[in-house]
Amino acid sequence: MSLWTYLVENQSDLTTQVVQHVMLVLGSMAIATVIAVGIGLASYRSNLTERIAVSTTGALFTIPSLAMFGLLIPILGLGAGPAMVALVVYATLPILRNTYAGLQSVDSAVLDAARGIGMSPLAVLLKVRLPLAGPVILVGMRVATQMGIGIATIAAYAGGPGLGNEIFSGLARFGATNSLTAVTVGLIGVVILALIADAVFVVVDRFLIPRSIHV
Repeated sequence: MSLWTYLVENQSDLTTQVVQHVMLVLGSMAIATVIAVGIGLASYRSNLTERIAVSTTGALFTIPSLAMFGLLIPILGLGAGPAMVALVVYATLPILRNTYAGLQSVDSAVLDAARGIGMSPLAVLLKVRLPLAGPVILVGMRVATQMGIGIATIAAYAGGPGLGNEIFSGLARFGATNSLTAVTVGLIGVVILALIADAVFVVVDRFLIPRSIHV
């Protein structure tokens, strides 16, 4: 069966897998961003707390993805649960590092000017420092999303949703009819999603981040 014929005949299942893959990545990135930015905002003034946070997330980041799923399955069972937790764990480190880098890179003269016009410390943090750190944080989110799209394929190992099911099912029956086609379709789908995600971040950076911040 040709690749095009396989796509047409399995259009419904493939569409479902793509949607599941996207929702899994979007959900995990949203949670990881809230966690990472929250930790960064709460602790960026303390070098000790920063080192502890980065070291902890860095240690979790070094756990191989298959081992991570193996650790989570006995606790959360099969399905989307362990996949979501694993992706959040892996996404937190790059976003957290960039949050710290962005918050600490803001020009002190800008902060002094904000305080000089009577802004409170919280207002300076939320209305000046955080927006100026936005482009750097966005880079961390971009890296985490690209990584998450790839790692999400392994969710099928834990019975999770997404294009990984297409890849794993093809590998499980390798040599049978359409097995290689299934793997190819799954891999192409992941690559296309990664390219689309990267394009979205380029658009966000170009149009939603103020020009003055880029300068």
